[in-house]
Amino acid sequence: MHSGRLRSAFVIFFSPFFSCLMARRSLLQALIFDVNKTSKIMTRLHAYLNFNGNCEEAFQFYQTVFGGSLLGIHRFGDMPADPNFSVPEADKNKIMHTALQINEHAMIMGSDCIESFGQKAVFGTSNYIMLDTDSPEQARELHHKLSVSAQTMEMDLGETFFAELFSSFIDQFGIAWMIHYEGNKTM
Repeated sequence: MHSGRLRSAFVIFFSPFFSCLMARRSLLQALIFDVNKTSKIMTRLHAYLNFNGNCEEAFQFYQTVFGGSLLGIHRFGDMPADPNFSVPEADKNKIMHTALQINEHAMIMGSDCIESFGQKAVFGTSNYIMLDTDSPEQARELHHKLSVSAQTMEMDLGETFFAELFSSFIDQFGIAWMIHYEGNKTM
């Protein structure tokens, strides 16, 4: 019974749902209620990305795109030993959590899903990371760097009715991105 509770607790904290739980917690903590107003102010919103064993490779790539520094890497093998529960040898080097600081207000975080824990990242187009740039040069640079070996180029960087420059694609790791420079097409 004890090992079942331990496994359940572990799965709660280190499953793909970990990112959902953390996102909900962060979202609640990020909401500031002003008692004099009914408005809510979001202070920060970060993306948490799940991978199927290539999180480290993906974050090394993202570091070449964005610069910045990794705020640390925790591997599943770094967890304290527990006689009631063990991480399979093949999964010990996988990433339990990492984060890349992009600027003072933004970071991306990520982890590997562990199939032996019943986890698998499923990629699709239900979420995109949209990068709203300050200049056309920045939009071109980010598009050029992030779209290297893209799995799908949904819309190559170009002018649209809503933006001077916009692109949409799925990168080589299965993450969906949008690059946007509004320019003279302000809403």
